[in-house]
Amino acid sequence: MSSRRLFRSCVAVVACGAAALGLRVLARAAEPRSIEQLLTAYRPVRPDVDYETPPRSEFSKCKVTVEVHGKASGWVVLGPAGQVLRRFVDTDGDRTVDQWRYYNHGLEVYRDIDTNHNHKPDEHRWLNTGGSRWAVDSKEDGTIDSWKILSPEEAVREAVYAMIHDDEKLLESVLVTRDELRTIGVADAYADKIMNAVSEPAKKMRDAVSGSKFLADKSSTARADNLSPCAIPAEEGKASSDLIVYENAMAIVESQGKTGLVQVGELVRIGDVWKLTQIPQPIEGQNAQVMAGGALMQPTLAAAGATPTTPDTPAPSPETQKILTALQDLDQKAPLPTASATALASYNSQRADLLSRLVSMSKTDDERNQWMRQMIDSIASAVQIGAFPAGLDRLKSLESELKDSNGKSPLIPYIAYRRLLADYTTQQKAATSNAKQQDIQKWWREQLEKFTKDFPTAEDAPEALLQLAIANEFAGQIPEAKKWYNELAGAHPETKPGRRAAGALQRIDLKGKPFAFSGPSLDGGKINAKDYAGRVLLVVYWSTWCQACTQDVPVLQAFYDRYRNKGFEIVGVNLDVTAAPVGPYLRQHNVTWPQVFEPGGTESGPATAFGIIVPPVMILVDREGRVATVTTAIDEIKTAVPELMGDKKAAKADSITR
Repeated sequence: MSSRRLFRSCVAVVACGAAALGLRVLARAAEPRSIEQLLTAYRPVRPDVDYETPPRSEFSKCKVTVEVHGKASGWVVLGPAGQVLRRFVDTDGDRTVDQWRYYNHGLEVYRDIDTNHNHKPDEHRWLNTGGSRWAVDSKEDGTIDSWKILSPEEAVREAVYAMIHDDEKLLESVLVTRDELRTIGVADAYADKIMNAVSEPAKKMRDAVSGSKFLADKSSTARADNLSPCAIPAEEGKASSDLIVYENAMAIVESQGKTGLVQVGELVRIGDVWKLTQIPQPIEGQNAQVMAGGALMQPTLAAAGATPTTPDTPAPSPETQKILTALQDLDQKAPLPTASATALASYNSQRADLLSRLVSMSKTDDERNQWMRQMIDSIASAVQIGAFPAGLDRLKSLESELKDSNGKSPLIPYIAYRRLLADYTTQQKAATSNAKQQDIQKWWREQLEKFTKDFPTAEDAPEALLQLAIANEFAGQIPEAKKWYNELAGAHPETKPGRRAAGALQRIDLKGKPFAFSGPSLDGGKINAKDYAGRVLLVVYWSTWCQACTQDVPVLQAFYDRYRNKGFEIVGVNLDVTAAPVGPYLRQHNVTWPQVFEPGGTESGPATAFGIIVPPVMILVDREGRVATVTTAIDEIKTAVPELMGDKKAAKADSITR
């Protein structure tokens, strides 16, 4: 049954209450349906929700009332004791239910949410005694695609539930992805091991279940038994920043009065979500043995970034250990970024020499590739920050050597892309004129295109396609930019660059189209473009570190003061990584218009949705809800806003000042 039909199916008391309260959404309520239908026809989308429904014999003691809170309105189903059983809520005043809320003993334990207002829930939240999970079903097909919030205990339960019920998609949703490992900066060598551990999840899951008595029983229930979390400092070389992990989570499974154990293994925290780094295994029968910990909690050798020691990895030779010790000593004495160019270059040259020796002394291909990647990354990063001028030639030599020795090595595209980035940065810093900069940009686009054609399946291909599309867009070559955005979105839709490309395509073609936008408010709740129907709306993507954004504030404030009472509104979309600096900035600059904020900066959901790369970006929407202008230039806004507000005199004056 659709959400709109639900609004036409409530009891007479609702219709009367609507008229009394002036509730728009209920003003046209038709003949109601029974309490029985309200309590039984609507159920949580997710199957594992413990919510309250009274016996049918007590349905006659239940009742329905109307609630209105600002723009939000809806019906509340009350139980025999006056406790809340259900809420069906229209949160934005568009006359359509967009939240279905379920209660247990008066506490809300779960809600289905329709964020895009197409009558299909696409988010699911567990609350209070129901837990803290927040799931996303972006395809609206009944399967969970990702999580906004997932505690370690709930990650364990979801994983075991997936195995018990043979739910491959659910299991995949709680397994860590390559992109997530990159997000938290996990080193490639460790990421490779983790991705190997979570590969072929359906096969590994079914193999584990087939040999288990208690997992095969669909009536089984599970609870987590985790130890204290562990902190892995960045200095260990496993990631670019500190990691928080559970070393070896276990699940206690109860089935028909019997108890069994499942080793879930290592969990890693990614923002508000905990993910598994391996496939759970029951501890019974032939598997009645606790496995070693995951890749992240394996001890490292003496030097940061060294190969992890495992039962299959022999201890380093005395010669290797000597180099590892020298590398560790060198890193401990690393010069500060403010040191002289000579000191920085000397440090990076010595580091590259030591890593090169480790490459040459490696006994296996995996070990050799690991040290080679570290050397490439070390040199390329130093070149890009101007701390190793000779590093670019060194990268070029390494690339030539790789091509000559093994033309099919996956390290060839790896070093080629980083050499390209280092070369581009070096040329940019040396450019002394606008003409030279234009030549560099042309070269950059040509080299990126060549890379994407030479290495279409390389791990850096999505990022290279994104950079190519961005470079063309910044150069004003919109058809070419759209071509590359389309290729990226089509070939790599599940990657971050692919999602950003899809957003950029939407942004480029926004003009003249209805504007659909929503996001979490900095102050709590949600901001939706639909809330400003009938008003001229300016959506400004900005950040506290963007100088141009700060320069634009006085102009925006002037428009806000002049036109707000005449039907004009501004909504800011902040692109800082965290919310910490946002509040002080708004107070300092007297910014009072509402703000959307989601952690992650330019990698956040609101930025990705429209492919926002660098602020400021401004989207101006007319009173009919259609996009009038998409621009980065405040001068365009100076003319466009007065025109939409019907202030011809001000529009003409602004045009003259330009």
